[in-house]
Amino acid sequence: MARGSTRPTSRDVAQAAGVSQAAVSLVLGDKWRGRVSEITAERVREAARELGYRPNLAARNLRLGRTRTVLLVVPALTTEFFAGVYTGAARVAAEHGFGVVLYPSPEGVGPARDPFASAQAALDGVLASSMAADALTAIRGDQLPLVMLDSDPSGSLGAATVNLDIADGVRQVADHLLGLGHRRFLHLAADIPSWTFEVRARELAARVGAAAGTSLRTAPAPISIDGALAAAEAALSAPGPRPTAVVCDDDKLAAGAYKALRRLGLRIPDDVSVTGLDDLALATALDPELTTVRLDAELFGERGMRALLAVLEGRTPDGGDIPVELIVRASTAPPSAS
Repeated sequence: MARGSTRPTSRDVAQAAGVSQAAVSLVLGDKWRGRVSEITAERVREAARELGYRPNLAARNLRLGRTRTVLLVVPALTTEFFAGVYTGAARVAAEHGFGVVLYPSPEGVGPARDPFASAQAALDGVLASSMAADALTAIRGDQLPLVMLDSDPSGSLGAATVNLDIADGVRQVADHLLGLGHRRFLHLAADIPSWTFEVRARELAARVGAAAGTSLRTAPAPISIDGALAAAEAALSAPGPRPTAVVCDDDKLAAGAYKALRRLGLRIPDDVSVTGLDDLALATALDPELTTVRLDAELFGERGMRALLAVLEGRTPDGGDIPVELIVRASTAPPSAS
């Protein structure tokens, strides 16, 4: 045990665990695999916990020439989704002695002001959403070890790409609505030039188009409730047969669609079914509760950070998209006979 107010050292940990200081350094630096046994590693971690030992990261970083800081670039902090991404990324980073600086791109998309005098000098790596990719050029983040989130793997700027299986989520929505008997669809599409929204549009068109007797209209809308309300109201008031299902690119757009339908005197789901994508807290605040696709934002952040740590260590990150799940609630039902 540490005596008095003296801060415990790695030598104290080594003595308590019955190992060398080198072994302590390997274990607490997470470089022990293949060099130290699992049992020994756990003994070192337990000794460090009991002693309250914290590595002197400042001295270590000066030695290694690394800051153990990564930048998470997101389009905005106005949705809980990116808060979840940050939470997951920061949790994994902390386990490995890294800190995460959160950097929202102004206005959600587009160039951003450099948060550091020199990003290369201040950061070890960058995690970035495709919706904020333009910000990378301004901060020279594309010259650092980079992992892209929600991005086209074939055209990614990064050393690795981590994606949710958005395409499968859209397929689940389309199959659910087609199975209920819907044939006239309105796609309330996010008006943002981003790969993730291109995937949604492409998959919806493919799935709906493969079914007989279907039609699909698209109404672009900014990701805001008021913007979605205006776009949905105009599209639903247009000449021709009214859509029986509105497929929204995210839950906030769905909330705007709800307001538009009520303004037009239409009932959900009796007259028109509505779906979202995200499963934000908003989804169950709406009445009726929203059928939507659940995206695990925290797992997304965790996987992104693990991929970046792998890149920094020269390892190949784990592959495979993160599964998503359709959550069926009360906003969808078979179309009325009219």
